[in-house]
Amino acid sequence: MAGLHVSRVRALYKRVLQLHRVLPPDLKALGDQYVKDEFRRHKAVGSDEAQRFLQEWEVYATVLSQQANENRQNSTGKACFGIFLPEEKLNDFRDEQIGQLQELMQETTKPNWQFSVSESAEPKL
Repeated sequence: MAGLHVSRVRALYKRVLQLHRVLPPDLKALGDQYVKDEFRRHKAVGSDEAQRFLQEWEVYATVLSQQANENRQNSTGKACFGIFLPEEKLNDFRDEQIGQLQELMQETTKPNWQFSVSESAEPKL
């Protein structure tokens, strides 16, 4: 059973990082780091919290996949990612999660990005 859980977590982790490839470079860098931190932070949680964690990330992956497909079909060229977060869902968050959400919002709405990522075909040595 533990082996099945580990493979499910790894597959989801890999899927999310692959889906991030459709994001603009700055959002990809931010998202990748957030995913890595969150999965690392939840390595040793109890089974109930682990199930909720996986369910939320599976929903995220599904929504991101749908949005990526919609953006490919959109002829305006302006990509749109994200969803509205209802107040009922926010009320279920712990204070730590609200703080993380606030930091994420501040980072994604900055006029000058913290990450300076350029897409280069050649690695810099």
